[in-house]
Amino acid sequence: MAQPSTKILRPDRAGVARAAQLLSTGALVAFPTETVYGLGANARDGKAVAKIYAAKGRPRFNPLIVHLPDAAMARDLVRWSDTAEILATAFWPGPLTLVLPLRADNGLSSLVTAGLDTVALRVPAHSTAQKMLHAFGGPVAAPSANPSGRISPTTATHVLSGLDGQIAAVLDDGPCTVGLESTIVGLTQKTPVLLRAGGLPREAIEAALGAPLDLHTRGAISAPGQLASHYAPRAQVRLNAQNPQDDEVFLGFGSMPADLNLSPSGDLTEAAANLFDHLHQLDGMRRPIAVAAIPQNGLGAAINDRLRRAAAPR
Repeated sequence: MAQPSTKILRPDRAGVARAAQLLSTGALVAFPTETVYGLGANARDGKAVAKIYAAKGRPRFNPLIVHLPDAAMARDLVRWSDTAEILATAFWPGPLTLVLPLRADNGLSSLVTAGLDTVALRVPAHSTAQKMLHAFGGPVAAPSANPSGRISPTTATHVLSGLDGQIAAVLDDGPCTVGLESTIVGLTQKTPVLLRAGGLPREAIEAALGAPLDLHTRGAISAPGQLASHYAPRAQVRLNAQNPQDDEVFLGFGSMPADLNLSPSGDLTEAAANLFDHLHQLDGMRRPIAVAAIPQNGLGAAINDRLRRAAAPR
């Protein structure tokens, strides 16, 4: 028997209501955020969360981000802090995830946290995500809506290319505007820790705090997106290339000839928005990928983080 295909929902009132209803029944729904498309499940339903790991082929030691409609719901799940209040006020809704200690009565499935006593929380800014989360009325666990370790999805087409028939629906509202996963900051120690670079530059967070962030050093997985090999195309990736070799396709940045260019003008915001879509396109050419050097400042730090993981040994 043929596997049923995933339903495509429009981002109107009926589509949003259907997405929320599917989540309430324990089904998986991919939905847009400003960063990437997320693969959502009811975070209080262990069977539903288990479906995320199965659909993605995701290792169960890798925790998930919980998406919420507002900061008030976050305060009900975790031990809130003054630092959390500062960052939530400055950057929520938006591309920032905060890792905080769980409250004893949180009600989340332990699969969401991979057994940790902390949880990663985010309030997305995307209007359709906000409508769906408010309609659902509860926490939604949602990693990126793609097979584990592969290129993150920034369009519904990307979602379907990896997960068609394995999830109930995708709420399609066009391409994501930020195009990089959220920045993750850990608030379980005295000094906030940058656990993953992302769509909110480190410099903006430090400005809001009035102090530098500590930097995460490799060790046990403490937040999503910390695997050494991640966000990877099927093709091999070579970084900091000045020119492509004969068998390679070239991903450029700035004024240069290239098969695809992240930003001909050298704009890092444009480059971040284009990164995953361009990698999807180049991967479809089934040739090794050479990537031009990207500046390390601002969003460049997050772009380079994703590229290093894409190029890591598998």
